[in-house]
Amino acid sequence: MTRTAVSTAVLRVFTAAVVLAVVLAGCSTGQRVDLGAGADGVVAAIAGEPDQLDPHKTTAYFSFEVLENVFDTLVEPDENLQMQPALAESWEVSPDELTWTFRLRDGVVFHDGTPLTADDVVFSYRRIIDEELPNSDKFSAVTAVEAPDPSTVVIRTDRPVPNMLTNLGGFKGMAIVSRRNVESGQIATRPIGTGPFSFRDQRSGDSIMLAANPDYWGGAPDITGVTYRFISEPSTALSALQAGEIDWTDSIPPQRVAQLGDDDSVTLAVTPSNDYWYLALNQARDPWDDVRVRQAIAYAVDRDSIVQATSYGTAEANQLAIPQGNPWYTPYDRYREGGSEDGLNRARELLREAGAAPSNLDMLVTTDYPQTVTAAQIIADNLSSLGITVDIRTVDFATWLDEQNSGNFDMLMMGWLGNIDPDDFYYAQHHTDGTSNAQKFSDPEVDRLLDAGRVETDRDARAEDYAGAATLIADKVSYIFLYNPSVIQAWNPALSGYQARRDGAVRFRDATMNPDGGV
Repeated sequence: MTRTAVSTAVLRVFTAAVVLAVVLAGCSTGQRVDLGAGADGVVAAIAGEPDQLDPHKTTAYFSFEVLENVFDTLVEPDENLQMQPALAESWEVSPDELTWTFRLRDGVVFHDGTPLTADDVVFSYRRIIDEELPNSDKFSAVTAVEAPDPSTVVIRTDRPVPNMLTNLGGFKGMAIVSRRNVESGQIATRPIGTGPFSFRDQRSGDSIMLAANPDYWGGAPDITGVTYRFISEPSTALSALQAGEIDWTDSIPPQRVAQLGDDDSVTLAVTPSNDYWYLALNQARDPWDDVRVRQAIAYAVDRDSIVQATSYGTAEANQLAIPQGNPWYTPYDRYREGGSEDGLNRARELLREAGAAPSNLDMLVTTDYPQTVTAAQIIADNLSSLGITVDIRTVDFATWLDEQNSGNFDMLMMGWLGNIDPDDFYYAQHHTDGTSNAQKFSDPEVDRLLDAGRVETDRDARAEDYAGAATLIADKVSYIFLYNPSVIQAWNPALSGYQARRDGAVRFRDATMNPDGGV
């Protein structure tokens, strides 16, 4: 998400306290409350407040929804998730595939007017590597990052990296940042990038405002800015959209999707995604360190009921991370009886074999992702059949991240968003040294296969590596995979030029507000 967490892991919410105040005070609906976007700006409701605005340190999807519009990467995925030029206008790879040379665009400047140079790219990547920040594993094969001249970046590796471009541009955790912004300590609260919008202001618990960057290398945006409001309740966000108080949201009650298809007051997009939702058991704790106990839980979980309750049929149950239809999909159905009487009987048998009789399970979920709370209630009912009482611990997302990182949980639920390459789905989460392996899973064969997939240049052989790793990850229950959701977004019909994307990226740089096209 990742991107965690993405957990991201990977891994959407709110409008502002101003809107809530209007609603709670009983003021008339349909009145737009302007927080700085202007008449030609976009007001977007996201489902949670960013934990911080440093793209190298955050793993929260809420942060990336904002940062997608503030920062750039060397390359970036198009709507088909194929990597295209961004800050780098071209690149070449040496015959031995160990040296990548990128040529930067001319005339790119940061929001403070400082010119972008190759030294900024070197600083950004060295920061991730040297400080071992969340995406440092993407550089595991890198031996040097160099700037032979102001417009050239050279990356040297000790082995071929078939997914180098995806590593560098798949998500904003690899953003090119301003050294001055980092060293002043302001990047977490007042970020400076090269993107289509610049940071303007933040009101804690309420909103973040961005202004259009007139000097953007891709051309100044048509809209004057974007105001992100934080609205945790999907029905509130949808009502605000229908009333004209906001222009865009990805906080849509899934039970409303079918009827919204006939609602002329909104434009609705339901797009298949590469996202996935999962459960993770803490293998640093007894009895979850026993694979048979983890398998018992996997057999007890009713995925179909979770999908219906959380997505109302807009998601697809899946026992692995990569969805059907994706070219890297691997068929797998070991836990197909999950939640049924046959599945529960198999779970009881495994617990007996393990000599385990867990009576309590602490499950960590967050109100910022309401689907985790809903799913937890179903899981609690499933596991009660095994004599296990699930203590559902519901916290805000910032606390959830702290608890996950400190290992203070028996089980948690979360999603990973923005995945493109198979490495994105599995390495950081399941390799022994993975930067997002909060569940403390470790298996030598999984490590070998994931390492092999990172260097294998033959497409078929690489697919074999990941299919083997994915199967073992599910067999040994590093994660209990649940389902692949759709990207569900809705916006004011007056908003044009915006696309809902499979990777969940929220880009407003090509958007236009046309009042005559609205309601």
